This record gives sequence, C-alpha cells and structure tokens, in this order.
Amino acid sequence: MKIELLAPAGDLERLQIALLYGADAVYIGGQDYSLRANALNFSLDDMQKAVNFAHNLNKRVYVTVNIVFHDKDLKGLEKYLQDLDNIGIDGIIFSDMVVLELANKLNCKFEKHVSTQASTLNHEAALFYKNQGVCRVVLAREASRDDIKRIKEETGLDLECFIHGAMCTSFSGRCVLSNYVTNRDSNRGGCAQVCRFCFKCDNNKDIFSMTPKDLNMVPFIEDMIEIGVNSFKVEGRMRSIYYIATIIDAYRRIIDLVVNKSLTLAYINYYLDILNRCANRDSTPQFYDKLAGESEQYFLGRDEVSNQDFLGKVLNWQDGIVTLEQRNYFKIGDVVEIFGPNMEPMTIKIDKIWDENMEEIEVARHPRMIVKIPCNVKVKENDMMRLKVFDIKDYL
Repeated sequence: MKIELLAPAGDLERLQIALLYGADAVYIGGQDYSLRANALNFSLDDMQKAVNFAHNLNKRVYVTVNIVFHDKDLKGLEKYLQDLDNIGIDGIIFSDMVVLELANKLNCKFEKHVSTQASTLNHEAALFYKNQGVCRVVLAREASRDDIKRIKEETGLDLECFIHGAMCTSFSGRCVLSNYVTNRDSNRGGCAQVCRFCFKCDNNKDIFSMTPKDLNMVPFIEDMIEIGVNSFKVEGRMRSIYYIATIIDAYRRIIDLVVNKSLTLAYINYYLDILNRCANRDSTPQFYDKLAGESEQYFLGRDEVSNQDFLGKVLNWQDGIVTLEQRNYFKIGDVVEIFGPNMEPMTIKIDKIWDENMEEIEVARHPRMIVKIPCNVKVKENDMMRLKVFDIKDYL
C-alpha cells in the first residue's frame, strides 16, 4: 500500500515548500468554489504552474471544489471543471453531489475524492460514493480508529485522514455559527472562526470559549498505516512557509521511520516537541482513540503566543557563507539550527553576521533583511534556520 503525505498550499510558494520538504501531494483551492476564500488561492494560470512543478517531481495536485452549492453558485461550474481537467490536475475534493454528477457527465479524467465536509463516518456512505465513481474518501475528522478500520475493510477505498492542524467545533461541514454571528457562510468559504471567539459570561468576569485544541496524530501514525489509511493530510492552507516546512518535514520523517520499521518512542517524543512548539495552540489526537472530552477543548480562554523560532530562509550557500532572508531577531552568540529536506538538522553557533554589503553587524533585527553567516557545511536554497531548542541526541 502506497502511503501519501498530503500538504496544504495557499499559494505557489507554499506549494513548492511543501513538495520540497517531503509531501507526496498538495491540495489547493481555486479562486472559486473553495472553503478557504480568505487564502490567496490559485488562478488557473497558477494551477498550471503548480501542476507542472509537482509532476516534474512525480507528485500530485488536488483541487478543492468543496463548498455547499446554492443555485447561484452553479454558474460557471461546468467550465471550471473542464478547465481543471485540461490543466491536468490529479483529483478534485468535493462535498456536494452536484460536483460529482457533473464531473462524471463531462467524463473528466481527474480522480474524485469526497471531502471531509461530507462527514463520512460509516462504510455504507463510503460504498455509496464508491458506486458513483469515487476512488477516495476523506473521512470526517470525528472518525475513530474502529470507524476507519471498518470502512477500509468493507470498501477497499483509499482513505484519507487528517493528522495535524485545526479542528472544527461542529462536525466539519455542518457549522452555521459563522453565518449566524457574522453573516459569512462557513460552508461557502466565508468561515469567520466564531468557535475561536472568547465570550464574556453573565458575570462579565469569566471568559467562555468553545475552541477545540489542534489535532496531532504523531503517536498513532504507525497504527493508522496498519489499519489501512492511505493518505495522511495536514490542515493549514493559510499557514506560513515555516509552519508547512516544519510540519511536513516532521511527518515525512515519522512515516519513513514507520515504513523502515525504526520508529521508536524517542523519535515520537522528539517530533511531538518539535510540532508542539511550531504551533500556538495545544494539540491532541482528538477522536481517534476515545471520545473527545474536556481535555481536548479550551473552555475558559487560552493564550496563543507565537514564538519567534523562525530566523531565516536560505537563499544560497557559497564558499562557506550562507545568505539568508532574515525573519526574526538573532544575534552573535546565538545557537541555531539549519534544517531542510535533504539533510539532518545542523547546529551552528553564530560567531559572525554580515549584512548584504559584507559589513559586520552584531544583530539581525529587521525582518526580511539579507544577511550572511559562516557555515562550513553546504546547505541549499529553501533550507531554513531556526532557534536551536531540541536535540534528537537528548531523546535517544
């Protein structure tokens, strides 16, 4: 069984980072019919560039067409599906049956995947989709291990499951909080994330929230592979390139360790620390091994403090000098780590910093300034530098 690591991509830069850092496929949204209307999203020209880039790496591109359609949304859908087919995308992710029916009628060559928005939690629903020409079901994020195992055994379908990222308070695809509070339709791409709001209680002192903690399936990746999950999906089309690089790099290494039968508790703990530090919310496996309860939820407010670990993106390396596009403050004497898709993380103590004119400076303090540091080991464009916090040797 082929295991796919599936990454989000809100634009071409994020798509390239995701694929370079180990994703086997990416999912993207067009400028219409996608549930992440606030992301930059892809024009048809951008989609063609995305497909060309991915296919040159023997990787895949899926396009979300996953809104719930009202009559006025149907205008232009037929041409859009034909355009996607002509571009050569590998599949669409849909939730509304009108999309599947029209794609079948047009004899589109791309695969049809049922979105998590359809809230598929049983094998009979999955079999229904299979009989309509669907080859993959993206299961509801509320699916348990037993649900997943039974659906796989009864259908033989490719199963795609979320493994990391934000959760919905309601069943995915069933929420109308955004519509009610802000008049933005969450099921047509306008979610205002009302479930992240903090509300004053009647006493005007206490704070109530209904925010779920993020999903994190690191402890169960091996088990998910054993029960037949084909595609491991990361949420976050609006996340930063650093977030995408960190998350995809970690899960790529975890999956490869499982396949090579060398995943240990030490690696699990190390990558849990890496992933938890990258995000600004707590994370948990949610519904996989038990019914989610109060420990999987924030009720009385929360702190979401973003760290400044991401220090720079590598632009090039030449003659022992790394050129970086700086992202957060660092200074001489800091211990940092450069990581990338084709290397083990490398620790450096910064003893010199130059600006782009090779003038020595003590501190890199201006975001996106071009700086240079010495490094004897060759690194590559799009590798990244972060604050050194964890060392795998401390876990082994």
